[in-house]
Amino acid sequence: METNRQKKIAGVLQKDLAEILQRVAADAGLTGTLISVTKVNVTSDLSIGKVYISIFPHDKAKELLKELREIAPKIKHDLSQRTKNQLRRVPELQFYIDDSLEYIDRIESSLKGKENPIDDPDLLEKRKKS
Repeated sequence: METNRQKKIAGVLQKDLAEILQRVAADAGLTGTLISVTKVNVTSDLSIGKVYISIFPHDKAKELLKELREIAPKIKHDLSQRTKNQLRRVPELQFYIDDSLEYIDRIESSLKGKENPIDDPDLLEKRKKS
């Protein structure tokens, strides 16, 4: 179970990371790409922050995720500059794609179309536990 401290730190990280990641996308020349931080989970020892991001359009998600993982130390540095009055240590950042919106979209389009996943469950790919 998450403590109040973990929740507060996750909230601070989520807000600041959203702004930093939008700037990273703009600097990379990915105008028209929307990055949102859907959730941040912080471990109980506050050493690791799992950052779940949603990227639109979806076709650029893997490429952008790879780039984010490569520049994670720079993102952590930017984050530490922004949160220096709130956090003593910034956790290591691990980035993951949150595909829940895309998954919901596929379910809705399947239900509206002829292919009904209720009749044929194999139409929807199995979700991975993260």
